[in-house]
Amino acid sequence: MLVKHSLLAASSLGLAIVGYASVTIASENAEDYPTKPIQLLVAAGAGGGTDNFTRTVKPMLEELLDTRITVVNLPSASGAIAHQRTANSEPDGHTLDFASSTLVTSLAAGQNPTGLDELTPVARMQSDVMTLIVDPEKYPDFEAFQEYAEENPGEIIIGGTHAASPDRMAFLSFRDASGLDINFIPYDEEGSVSANVMGGNIDGMFGEISSTLSYMESGDMMPILVFAEERLENFPDIPTTVEHGWELTDGNERGVFVNADTPEAILAKIESSLKEVYDSDAYQEYEERVNLHYREGWLGSEEYRQQLEQNLESYKRLLEEN
Repeated sequence: MLVKHSLLAASSLGLAIVGYASVTIASENAEDYPTKPIQLLVAAGAGGGTDNFTRTVKPMLEELLDTRITVVNLPSASGAIAHQRTANSEPDGHTLDFASSTLVTSLAAGQNPTGLDELTPVARMQSDVMTLIVDPEKYPDFEAFQEYAEENPGEIIIGGTHAASPDRMAFLSFRDASGLDINFIPYDEEGSVSANVMGGNIDGMFGEISSTLSYMESGDMMPILVFAEERLENFPDIPTTVEHGWELTDGNERGVFVNADTPEAILAKIESSLKEVYDSDAYQEYEERVNLHYREGWLGSEEYRQQLEQNLESYKRLLEEN
């Protein structure tokens, strides 16, 4: 019995030492992090809002963490490849997933196999404003658009990037709130949607205010409705959803994710580093330059998770009802 008790004691002591060692290693990794180059996986193609966001953050994070960072675009399957690769990566914080709201909209639609149990949100850094965008020669303002839709039920066609995108969610929520009989056609790329609006093949699209600026400058397309409570400072002539009595203020959010098994200490270090980037003059100037400053973008890890879970349930209900 004495031998048995001695063996049990030794075993317990060994487990305690292993447990202590694991905590110590995690702590040391956090202090030393990063220990190798970091890879940023972009769940979108080059040139879009999520890609621009990633490439803006990259040099700031590189300088802050004193390491080399590479960017890899993985737009396939609405970014699902980027999410899978992050979930399957080493949980050491050296693979970061830069994603938009498409992560949770595609999850709600059953098109993204990587759930929120496999990824940990580090931080949300952008909350972009959604708009209804048209050819101003066809619809000079929202009143003209609304009048045509009411007089010609079923004729207006809105385009979007795919069937489970944030812009389709905007379409569904707008159609439900307004009661307008309008239709949606999905396209593979945002560029195709814009081209078909400008070519007169479809009547409009839903997109972020930040992605519309060049078209507004050229006069090819114009937002005629913004999903917001108050009119935007730089665009005071564009009416809002709320002033029409529709409680629609959703936009396209962008944030950063890591493998769900990433140690808390490393997660905290990445989160604090991103917050430092977010608070920097350079990042704030970038946000204002591309009209991303209308809403507070920052949410920390836990707040962002709560927001994503709420959005997921909301989008599931929206899809079930439609």
